[in-house]
Amino acid sequence: MERGQSHSDELLRAPAINALSPPDRHLATALVLGVLRWQIQLDHQVRVLLKKPNAKLDPEILIALRLGAFQLLHLDRIPARAAIDESVELAKQAGHKFASGMVNAVLRKLAAAPYFDFAQDTAANLAMAQAHPAWLVERWAAHYGLAAARAICCHGQAQPALTVRLASAAGEEELAAEGVTLASGSLLTATRVVTAGDATATAAYRAGRVRIQDEGSQLVAEIAGTAGSILDCCAAPGGKTLILAERNPHAKIVACEANAERLNALRTRLAACAGQVECRLADATKPSEEAAFELVLADVPCSGTGTLGRNPEIRHRLKAEDFARQAERQKEILRAAVQAVRPGGRVVYSTCSLEPEENEQVIAAVLAENPSMRVVPVQERIAAMDAAGLLAPGAAKELCGAVTPEGALRLLPGAFATDGFFIALMQRMV
Repeated sequence: MERGQSHSDELLRAPAINALSPPDRHLATALVLGVLRWQIQLDHQVRVLLKKPNAKLDPEILIALRLGAFQLLHLDRIPARAAIDESVELAKQAGHKFASGMVNAVLRKLAAAPYFDFAQDTAANLAMAQAHPAWLVERWAAHYGLAAARAICCHGQAQPALTVRLASAAGEEELAAEGVTLASGSLLTATRVVTAGDATATAAYRAGRVRIQDEGSQLVAEIAGTAGSILDCCAAPGGKTLILAERNPHAKIVACEANAERLNALRTRLAACAGQVECRLADATKPSEEAAFELVLADVPCSGTGTLGRNPEIRHRLKAEDFARQAERQKEILRAAVQAVRPGGRVVYSTCSLEPEENEQVIAAVLAENPSMRVVPVQERIAAMDAAGLLAPGAAKELCGAVTPEGALRLLPGAFATDGFFIALMQRMV
């Protein structure tokens, strides 16, 4: 992760990790995600203990120090001696025998005085206390207020809830029979939260009768609603496409993906819907078919700042200029989506970003170019979902409270037990 561009979830699905025993696999997952979540603060706490705090350290030494520091500060089941010894051994195995003495000395100092008091009264202090980039936290505080920024950061430091979608009540019974305990979701009646047990080890999960999917991600497809012809512009990995197929069993659905490898994975996942869903290799920035669809879903690639709890490595790679770069492609995709929708049809635009450049500003720019398009206040769809029994009790009121002045839905992490999402609904006027 220090040198590469891999995502943490890709690393944790590697053959070497899968070969571990379940307890060791769980520990490896906790260490990788924990270090990534707390890396900014860990580096600060380690460096103040160095003789030369600004010294350049080899990546292997940094990793050994972070792993040891994380175990000392955040895991209470690993003895300090074991955490220190393992980090020293890592440094030696990486060919840094001399530096291993420094690793030992620094971690011993940290173990002797492990507590730091980080204030959270300003955006900069909050950023260090919650191990997020200061520039990013300052943006959130400016857009949403310091309290909301604090909630976003706290959400980003916790392991996300494991939510599953049930195709039927039988799925819940299957999971219960295999020792998986569930609680109701907070937004959707089809969602359950796993409170105990391993859902991924069940026959229902392996057969696709139970799917793991964030509740906010599910909500995007539910808000899309029903139609006779549907285009999913950026369909992989296919979770939203499956919901569209479930809610629209008689619709013809075209699911597009620009990457051939991801398209093959999408076809495999959607194999049960092969008669209904056409998986197509296509660039989402190019109009698929002119005015051919009643519903177009543009769930666009984005910075992912709403998913830092699930993908903590994003915070270490992201730069402020990335938002404008992402927005240019997002506008191209939305323009193509607008061209593909029929008069009277709808376009759903969504991201898992918290940034206005990728959300409101994209919508405003494309609407300014297309006077035949109008925003449909998302409250209308929320009310229809509530009446149809798709929303959990009380969810409609909570969701309506998160609608922006422009009529889009913004799910902020911490305000909801979901990843962060932005969802806007538009319609081509007849």
